[in-house]
Amino acid sequence: MITASVVTYNHHLLDIEPVLRSLFASPVDVVYVIDHSADIMPDLERELVEFSKRVLTGEPQLRKKIENGFHLLYFRHENNGYGGGHNFAIRKALALGSKYHLVVNPDIWFGPRVIPELARYMDLHEDVAQMMPKVLYPNGEIQRLAKLLPSPLDIFGRFCLPHFMIARRNARYELFYSNFDMVLNVPYLSGCFMFFRLEALKSINLFDENLFMYAEDIDVTRRLHEKYKTLYYPKLPIYHKFSRASHSSFKLFWIHVTNIIMYFNKWGWWKDSFRKEANKRLEEQIAEGGIKEQPIATKKAVLKPSISLLNKRQSQ
Repeated sequence: MITASVVTYNHHLLDIEPVLRSLFASPVDVVYVIDHSADIMPDLERELVEFSKRVLTGEPQLRKKIENGFHLLYFRHENNGYGGGHNFAIRKALALGSKYHLVVNPDIWFGPRVIPELARYMDLHEDVAQMMPKVLYPNGEIQRLAKLLPSPLDIFGRFCLPHFMIARRNARYELFYSNFDMVLNVPYLSGCFMFFRLEALKSINLFDENLFMYAEDIDVTRRLHEKYKTLYYPKLPIYHKFSRASHSSFKLFWIHVTNIIMYFNKWGWWKDSFRKEANKRLEEQIAEGGIKEQPIATKKAVLKPSISLLNKRQSQ
Protein backbone atom coordinates (compact mmCIF):
# COMPACT_ATOMS: atom_id res chain seq x y z
CA MET A 1 0.00 0.00 0.00
CA ILE A 2 1.13 3.55 -0.81
CA THR A 3 -0.38 6.57 0.94
CA ALA A 4 0.22 10.32 0.69
CA SER A 5 -0.50 13.47 2.66
CA VAL A 6 -0.83 17.14 1.77
CA VAL A 7 -0.92 19.79 4.52
CA THR A 8 -2.79 22.93 3.46
CA TYR A 9 -2.94 26.41 4.98
CA ASN A 10 -5.54 28.81 3.56
CA HIS A 11 -5.33 26.96 0.24
CA HIS A 12 -8.23 26.78 -2.18
CA LEU A 13 -8.99 23.85 -4.46
CA LEU A 14 -7.31 25.54 -7.42
CA ASP A 15 -4.08 25.79 -5.39
CA ILE A 16 -3.87 22.06 -4.75
CA GLU A 17 -5.51 20.72 -7.92
CA PRO A 18 -2.16 19.97 -9.69
CA VAL A 19 -0.81 17.84 -6.85
CA LEU A 20 -4.14 16.03 -6.47
CA ARG A 21 -4.24 15.22 -10.19
CA SER A 22 -0.66 13.91 -9.92
CA LEU A 23 -1.63 11.67 -7.01
CA PHE A 24 -4.81 10.45 -8.73
CA ALA A 25 -2.74 9.37 -11.74
CA SER A 26 -0.31 7.47 -9.49
CA PRO A 27 -0.69 4.15 -7.64
CA VAL A 28 -1.60 5.85 -4.35
CA ASP A 29 -4.32 4.14 -2.32
CA VAL A 30 -5.20 6.90 0.16
CA VAL A 31 -4.59 10.65 0.01
CA TYR A 32 -4.94 12.64 3.24
CA VAL A 33 -5.59 16.39 3.00
CA ILE A 34 -4.80 17.96 6.38
CA ASP A 35 -6.23 21.47 6.61
CA HIS A 36 -4.35 23.82 8.96
CA SER A 37 -6.08 26.97 7.74
CA ALA A 38 -6.28 29.90 10.11
CA ASP A 39 -9.95 30.38 9.22
CA ILE A 40 -12.45 27.66 8.43
CA MET A 41 -12.56 26.96 4.71
CA PRO A 42 -16.23 25.88 4.59
CA ASP A 43 -16.26 24.90 0.92
CA LEU A 44 -12.94 23.04 0.68
CA GLU A 45 -14.16 19.64 1.84
CA ARG A 46 -17.21 19.78 -0.43
CA GLU A 47 -15.08 20.98 -3.37
CA LEU A 48 -12.59 18.15 -2.79
CA VAL A 49 -15.35 15.55 -2.82
CA GLU A 50 -16.90 16.98 -5.99
CA PHE A 51 -13.52 17.37 -7.68
CA SER A 52 -12.39 13.83 -6.92
CA LYS A 53 -15.67 12.35 -8.15
CA ARG A 54 -15.51 14.38 -11.36
CA VAL A 55 -11.89 13.52 -12.12
CA LEU A 56 -11.88 9.91 -11.01
CA THR A 57 -15.03 9.02 -12.92
CA GLY A 58 -13.88 10.85 -16.05
CA GLU A 59 -11.54 8.13 -17.32
CA PRO A 60 -11.84 4.32 -17.22
CA GLN A 61 -8.31 3.96 -15.83
CA LEU A 62 -9.07 6.32 -12.96
CA ARG A 63 -12.47 4.74 -12.28
CA LYS A 64 -10.58 1.57 -11.41
CA LYS A 65 -9.00 3.43 -8.47
CA ILE A 66 -12.42 3.88 -6.87
CA GLU A 67 -13.31 0.24 -7.59
CA ASN A 68 -10.06 -0.79 -5.91
CA GLY A 69 -10.83 1.22 -2.78
CA PHE A 70 -9.07 4.55 -3.34
CA HIS A 71 -9.94 7.25 -0.80
CA LEU A 72 -9.38 11.00 -0.64
CA LEU A 73 -9.78 11.95 3.04
CA TYR A 74 -10.07 15.49 4.38
CA PHE A 75 -9.33 16.45 7.99
CA ARG A 76 -9.65 19.86 9.60
CA HIS A 77 -6.76 19.83 12.09
CA GLU A 78 -5.24 22.12 14.68
CA ASN A 79 -2.16 23.81 13.23
CA ASN A 80 0.67 22.01 15.00
CA GLY A 81 3.20 22.61 12.24
CA TYR A 82 4.17 20.99 8.96
CA GLY A 83 5.61 17.86 10.54
CA GLY A 84 2.78 17.63 13.06
CA GLY A 85 0.13 17.72 10.35
CA HIS A 86 1.88 15.03 8.34
CA ASN A 87 2.41 12.94 11.48
CA PHE A 88 -1.38 12.92 11.94
CA ALA A 89 -1.77 11.41 8.47
CA ILE A 90 1.24 9.09 8.82
CA ARG A 91 -0.16 7.54 12.00
CA LYS A 92 -3.38 6.79 10.12
CA ALA A 93 -1.35 5.33 7.24
CA LEU A 94 0.57 3.11 9.68
CA ALA A 95 -2.71 1.87 11.14
CA LEU A 96 -3.81 0.87 7.62
CA GLY A 97 -0.57 -1.06 7.06
CA SER A 98 0.85 1.25 4.40
CA LYS A 99 4.36 0.39 3.21
CA TYR A 100 5.34 3.72 1.63
CA HIS A 101 4.11 7.23 2.32
CA LEU A 102 4.61 10.42 0.34
CA VAL A 103 4.82 13.74 2.17
CA VAL A 104 4.24 16.36 -0.51
CA ASN A 105 3.73 20.13 -0.70
CA PRO A 106 0.55 21.63 -2.18
CA ASP A 107 2.65 23.37 -4.87
CA ILE A 108 4.16 20.20 -6.39
CA TRP A 109 3.13 18.28 -9.52
CA PHE A 110 4.65 15.27 -11.28
CA GLY A 111 4.11 12.59 -13.89
CA PRO A 112 2.65 9.08 -13.43
CA ARG A 113 6.06 7.35 -13.60
CA VAL A 114 7.45 8.98 -10.47
CA ILE A 115 5.86 7.06 -7.60
CA PRO A 116 5.95 3.61 -9.27
CA GLU A 117 9.67 3.96 -10.00
CA LEU A 118 10.50 5.20 -6.50
CA ALA A 119 8.53 2.31 -5.00
CA ARG A 120 10.23 -0.19 -7.32
CA TYR A 121 13.65 1.13 -6.39
CA MET A 122 12.89 0.90 -2.67
CA ASP A 123 11.48 -2.62 -3.11
CA LEU A 124 14.89 -3.60 -4.50
CA HIS A 125 16.91 -1.67 -1.90
CA GLU A 126 15.56 -2.28 1.58
CA ASP A 127 18.30 -0.16 3.14
CA VAL A 128 16.75 2.96 1.55
CA ALA A 129 14.35 4.81 3.84
CA GLN A 130 13.70 8.03 1.92
CA MET A 131 13.93 9.32 -1.65
CA MET A 132 13.55 12.64 -3.44
CA PRO A 133 13.60 13.05 -7.24
CA LYS A 134 15.15 15.93 -9.18
CA VAL A 135 13.12 19.04 -8.36
CA LEU A 136 12.58 21.62 -11.12
CA TYR A 137 11.09 25.08 -11.29
CA PRO A 138 8.11 25.33 -13.68
CA ASN A 139 10.50 26.71 -16.33
CA GLY A 140 12.68 23.59 -16.07
CA GLU A 141 15.57 25.05 -14.04
CA ILE A 142 16.96 22.86 -11.27
CA GLN A 143 16.14 23.59 -7.65
CA ARG A 144 19.08 22.79 -5.38
CA LEU A 145 17.16 20.97 -2.67
CA ALA A 146 19.58 18.15 -1.83
CA LYS A 147 22.21 19.56 0.52
CA LEU A 148 24.92 18.94 3.05
CA LEU A 149 23.90 19.11 6.69
CA PRO A 150 24.11 22.83 7.43
CA SER A 151 26.37 24.64 9.85
CA PRO A 152 25.12 27.88 11.44
CA LEU A 153 27.18 29.84 8.92
CA ASP A 154 25.55 28.00 6.01
CA ILE A 155 22.08 29.01 7.20
CA PHE A 156 22.54 32.44 8.75
CA GLY A 157 25.16 33.54 6.23
CA ARG A 158 22.46 33.33 3.55
CA PHE A 159 20.29 35.71 5.56
CA CYS A 160 22.95 38.15 6.78
CA LEU A 161 25.95 38.26 4.44
CA PRO A 162 26.32 39.68 0.92
CA HIS A 163 26.16 37.03 -1.80
CA PHE A 164 29.80 37.45 -2.85
CA MET A 165 30.95 36.64 0.70
CA ILE A 166 28.96 33.43 0.95
CA ALA A 167 28.85 32.30 -2.71
CA ARG A 168 31.66 29.74 -2.54
CA ARG A 169 30.45 28.24 0.72
CA ASN A 170 26.88 28.20 -0.55
CA ALA A 171 27.96 26.35 -3.70
CA ARG A 172 29.49 23.62 -1.55
CA TYR A 173 26.45 23.47 0.76
CA GLU A 174 24.05 23.14 -2.19
CA LEU A 175 26.21 20.55 -3.99
CA PHE A 176 26.76 22.63 -7.15
CA TYR A 177 29.70 20.46 -8.13
CA SER A 178 27.55 17.31 -8.31
CA ASN A 179 25.76 18.69 -11.42
CA PHE A 180 22.59 17.28 -9.82
CA ASP A 181 22.74 14.22 -12.07
CA MET A 182 24.10 11.57 -9.66
CA VAL A 183 22.19 9.20 -7.39
CA LEU A 184 23.50 10.25 -3.98
CA ASN A 185 23.02 9.29 -0.34
CA VAL A 186 22.25 12.77 1.04
CA PRO A 187 21.75 13.72 4.71
CA TYR A 188 19.39 16.65 3.99
CA LEU A 189 16.52 16.35 1.52
CA SER A 190 13.83 18.99 1.11
CA GLY A 191 10.46 18.55 2.76
CA CYS A 192 8.61 19.48 -0.45
CA PHE A 193 8.63 15.83 -1.59
CA MET A 194 9.65 13.06 0.83
CA PHE A 195 8.95 9.47 -0.20
CA PHE A 196 9.31 7.39 2.97
CA ARG A 197 9.54 3.73 3.89
CA LEU A 198 7.11 3.79 6.82
CA GLU A 199 8.81 1.00 8.75
CA ALA A 200 11.96 3.11 8.87
CA LEU A 201 10.13 6.36 9.62
CA LYS A 202 8.31 4.68 12.50
CA SER A 203 11.64 3.50 13.90
CA ILE A 204 12.76 7.13 14.41
CA ASN A 205 9.38 8.31 15.79
CA LEU A 206 8.26 10.29 12.73
CA PHE A 207 8.74 14.08 12.48
CA ASP A 208 9.88 16.05 15.53
CA GLU A 209 6.80 18.14 16.30
CA ASN A 210 8.85 20.58 18.37
CA LEU A 211 10.13 21.92 15.03
CA PHE A 212 7.07 23.75 13.74
CA MET A 213 8.30 24.52 10.22
CA TYR A 214 11.43 25.01 8.05
CA ALA A 215 13.79 22.73 10.02
CA GLU A 216 11.68 19.59 10.31
CA ASP A 217 12.96 18.24 6.97
CA ILE A 218 16.63 18.66 7.95
CA ASP A 219 15.95 16.90 11.23
CA VAL A 220 13.94 13.95 9.91
CA THR A 221 16.33 13.25 7.04
CA ARG A 222 19.42 13.32 9.28
CA ARG A 223 17.78 10.95 11.79
CA LEU A 224 16.90 8.51 8.99
CA HIS A 225 20.36 8.99 7.47
CA GLU A 226 21.95 7.79 10.71
CA LYS A 227 20.37 4.36 10.16
CA TYR A 228 19.49 4.05 6.47
CA LYS A 229 20.12 5.56 3.05
CA THR A 230 18.30 8.77 2.14
CA LEU A 231 18.62 9.19 -1.61
CA TYR A 232 18.55 12.03 -4.10
CA TYR A 233 17.33 10.31 -7.27
CA PRO A 234 17.68 12.61 -10.31
CA LYS A 235 16.41 10.11 -12.87
CA LEU A 236 12.86 11.38 -12.31
CA PRO A 237 11.73 15.04 -12.50
CA ILE A 238 9.05 16.73 -10.43
CA TYR A 239 7.97 20.39 -10.50
CA HIS A 240 7.78 22.82 -7.60
CA LYS A 241 6.41 26.35 -7.61
CA PHE A 242 8.57 27.26 -4.55
CA SER A 243 7.39 30.66 -3.29
CA ARG A 244 10.01 31.31 -0.52
CA ALA A 245 7.25 32.67 1.71
CA SER A 246 9.59 33.36 4.63
CA HIS A 247 11.44 35.90 2.49
CA SER A 248 8.33 38.06 2.09
CA SER A 249 6.61 37.63 5.47
CA PHE A 250 8.18 38.78 8.74
CA LYS A 251 6.04 36.31 10.68
CA LEU A 252 7.24 33.37 8.58
CA PHE A 253 10.80 34.69 8.63
CA TRP A 254 10.71 34.71 12.44
CA ILE A 255 9.27 31.16 12.50
CA HIS A 256 12.08 30.12 10.15
CA VAL A 257 14.81 31.66 12.33
CA THR A 258 13.30 30.33 15.58
CA ASN A 259 13.08 26.77 14.30
CA ILE A 260 16.60 26.83 12.88
CA ILE A 261 17.85 27.94 16.32
CA MET A 262 15.93 25.03 17.87
CA TYR A 263 17.51 22.66 15.35
CA PHE A 264 21.06 23.76 16.28
CA ASN A 265 20.20 23.66 19.98
CA LYS A 266 19.17 20.04 19.47
CA TRP A 267 22.11 18.84 17.38
CA GLY A 268 24.95 21.24 18.17
CA TRP A 269 26.06 24.59 16.83
CA TRP A 270 29.77 24.36 16.07
CA LYS A 271 30.53 20.87 17.38
CA ASP A 272 28.53 18.22 15.54
CA SER A 273 30.54 15.11 14.76
CA PHE A 274 27.74 13.46 12.80
CA ARG A 275 27.42 16.49 10.52
CA LYS A 276 31.14 16.44 9.86
CA GLU A 277 31.27 12.72 9.08
CA ALA A 278 28.08 12.62 6.99
CA ASN A 279 29.12 15.60 4.87
CA LYS A 280 32.61 14.20 4.33
CA ARG A 281 31.13 10.88 3.24
CA LEU A 282 28.80 12.59 0.76
CA GLU A 283 31.59 14.69 -0.76
CA GLU A 284 33.70 11.56 -1.21
CA GLN A 285 30.73 9.89 -2.88
CA ILE A 286 30.35 12.80 -5.31
CA ALA A 287 34.07 12.64 -6.14
CA GLU A 288 33.55 8.97 -7.02
CA GLY A 289 30.64 9.77 -9.36
CA GLY A 290 27.73 8.91 -7.09
CA ILE A 291 26.08 5.58 -6.30
CA LYS A 292 26.72 2.95 -8.95
CA GLU A 293 23.81 0.60 -9.36
CA GLN A 294 24.40 -3.13 -9.69
CA PRO A 295 22.44 -5.14 -12.27
CA ILE A 296 19.01 -5.94 -10.84
CA ALA A 297 19.56 -9.70 -11.07
CA THR A 298 22.54 -9.54 -8.70
CA LYS A 299 21.07 -7.15 -6.12
CA LYS A 300 20.44 -8.38 -2.62
CA ALA A 301 18.39 -5.97 -0.56
CA VAL A 302 19.43 -5.98 3.06
CA LEU A 303 17.79 -3.89 5.78
CA LYS A 304 20.75 -2.47 7.64
CA PRO A 305 22.22 0.88 8.60
CA SER A 306 23.86 2.75 5.73
CA ILE A 307 26.64 4.25 7.86
CA SER A 308 28.25 3.18 11.11
CA LEU A 309 28.00 6.39 13.09
CA LEU A 310 25.35 5.34 15.58
CA ASN A 311 27.94 4.85 18.29
CA LYS A 312 28.91 8.50 17.89
CA ARG A 313 25.43 10.00 18.02
CA GLN A 314 22.16 8.26 18.82
CA SER A 315 19.10 9.59 17.04
CA GLN A 316 16.32 10.88 19.17
